Amino acid sequence: MRKWIVSAFLLALCCFPAAAQDHPKFELFGGYQFTHLESSFSGSGWNASGTGNFNNWFGVTADFSGAYQNGVHSHAFLFGPVLSYRKSDRLTPFVHVLFGDTHVTVSGVPGSTDGFTTALGGGFDTKLANHVSWRIVQADWMLTHFSGDTQGKNARVSTGLIFRF
Repeated sequence: MRKWIVSAFLLALCCFPAAAQDHPKFELFGGYQFTHLESSFSGSGWNASGTGNFNNWFGVTADFSGAYQNGVHSHAFLFGPVLSYRKSDRLTPFVHVLFGDTHVTVSGVPGSTDGFTTALGGGFDTKLANHVSWRIVQADWMLTHFSGDTQGKNARVSTGLIFRF
């Protein structure tokens, strides 16, 4: 499954030279994030993503994040479509549906846990300069499935800078 997702993302990146010039072809985001998982984990960390835009409103995102709290490390590797509303020069709202894996490790405990994750969310970006924007907020509701147990009271909130090419 992961190989298929990565292959689809790389293929999508190869298609960008044929797209129209009225939108950014690629957006690179990096910033702070806070994650709360139902198992009483609330950690701070980082969030990074790359989005390839096919046209003015549709793109594909690869999203990676890490959150840490008291020796517990949670990393998410998510991929999926994003829809953007680019009618304003200053503010761009977006929504996305991301699918992938959350990997949790605990310091001093052998082994780790992997779970299928779905993130439904969106946010708002505002233009700061010609190729730089600020992601005011990205909020995601996350559904995780670890070892037969599904948890739905999970959330992630991010903010940071976007570089547009």
